Amino acid sequence: MHILFVADPIESFKTHKDSTYVMMREAQRRGHSVAVCLTSDLAWQSGQPVTAQVRRIHLMDITPIYGATQATQPWFDEAASEEGRVALNDFGAVLMRKDPPFDAEFIYATHLLEQAEREGAKVFNKPAALRDHPEKLALMQFPQYAPPTLVTRSAADVRAFHAEHGDIILKPLDGMGGMGIFRVKADGLNLGSIIETLNLDGAQTEIVEGDKRVLVIGGKPVPFSLARIPQGNEVRGNLAAGGKGVAMPLTEREREIAEALGPTLAARGLLLVGLDVIGGRLTEVNVTSPTCFQEITQQMGFDVAAMFVDALEAGI
Repeated sequence: MHILFVADPIESFKTHKDSTYVMMREAQRRGHSVAVCLTSDLAWQSGQPVTAQVRRIHLMDITPIYGATQATQPWFDEAASEEGRVALNDFGAVLMRKDPPFDAEFIYATHLLEQAEREGAKVFNKPAALRDHPEKLALMQFPQYAPPTLVTRSAADVRAFHAEHGDIILKPLDGMGGMGIFRVKADGLNLGSIIETLNLDGAQTEIVEGDKRVLVIGGKPVPFSLARIPQGNEVRGNLAAGGKGVAMPLTEREREIAEALGPTLAARGLLLVGLDVIGGRLTEVNVTSPTCFQEITQQMGFDVAAMFVDALEAGI
């Protein structure tokens, strides 16, 4: 099967921890061919199918390297790389693995991918589902598992929410990797300045609420989570913000949440989801480019990439 990965530039991959990279490795190990493109490589000309300017690559070494350091040598064969414009429905599967932010470019790309679906392409995660599940809003569909949460542009609403709960986290809706996250304790120190910074004087909606990453693949939970533990005085546990990743078996509560949401999300066309859980409460539903494959595999010996490609092959 030919698989197209719509992703960030592959030259930027941190191969020692990138989940898309190990998806590619596992796919190639099973005999599938791998091609890559950027969202900016997608095109749709009237009367023709959606196409992409793709690079067909061959990974140079497909033996396990979980936990290894960043590759210092090229990890894909440039000599074997071929470029060309190909209709997306010529691929057996198209994997949308573009990292956030969830911005206008991302949304336009999902529209092109959705047209490719109408032409017969099989796209994972489903483009319409990506649009319908903005990651910091989707948890509002499952309030029984979420902490008290407010989405607002109103500074007065934020102040009232803080007065009610005392210790809150503020996030911008379009952030990723821990960007723009603030904690405000009962003293309310710098709350006004933080609201201004996040809310752009009322021009940008923000989320306020009350971190373990729980992966759900094909509607079923991976049996291990990755706890992203803040370091020092940092409030953010995100790995991109310097958090330490510690894999561990799912708790009963985490499994309950994953098993409750998994079938619903899978039925919506979400093959891979990353649920963020803090203190047994759902805080985010990540659908654009969930990660943590390598950390879980390295520490627990459970091959997450193999589970993912199993689900991909079953869904084709």
